[in-house]
Amino acid sequence: MKLYTKKGDRGETELAGGGWLLKDHHRVAAGGEIDELNAAIGMAIAACADEALSAQLRQLQEHLLVIGSELAAADPETLPRRITDGDVLMLEAWIDAASDEAGSPSSFILPGGTEVAARLHQARAVCRRAERGVVKLSRALGVEPPVIAYTNRLSDLLFAMARVANKRAGVEDVAPSGR
Repeated sequence: MKLYTKKGDRGETELAGGGWLLKDHHRVAAGGEIDELNAAIGMAIAACADEALSAQLRQLQEHLLVIGSELAAADPETLPRRITDGDVLMLEAWIDAASDEAGSPSSFILPGGTEVAARLHQARAVCRRAERGVVKLSRALGVEPPVIAYTNRLSDLLFAMARVANKRAGVEDVAPSGR
């Protein structure tokens, strides 16, 4: 099977389950932002030697594939797996654990510290953009509430994970200079 099909050469893409949309449609854009977020998390994993953190990040990638499938499906009800409120609760538990480990920040934090933390901060910023895309799609066509909640919590989790990565490496979070 070739990687290219030439089906999208006119600026359209096929939905899973049938139907076509222009590639700049809200649905396609939101799915692309989720895909970009997944790649950003992959970059963090590539730099991460912490097996526990890497395992959590891989699970997030799996969930992002599910979200991408939901956004790309003509009928998400037919999918074998969807994001649920339970997935959102799992993120909340992970945020709480990471926050307990890293402690409360004493000031605003600049993205940085270790390479892994910097990549997680970048993924957090990409996540916020993806969340805006999902919300925009939701206003236009509707998106299941757990997907919106998941992307919202995920940015918080990525922030907390960046702080944990710095703490485990013995590196201080980067505080602004105060100017």
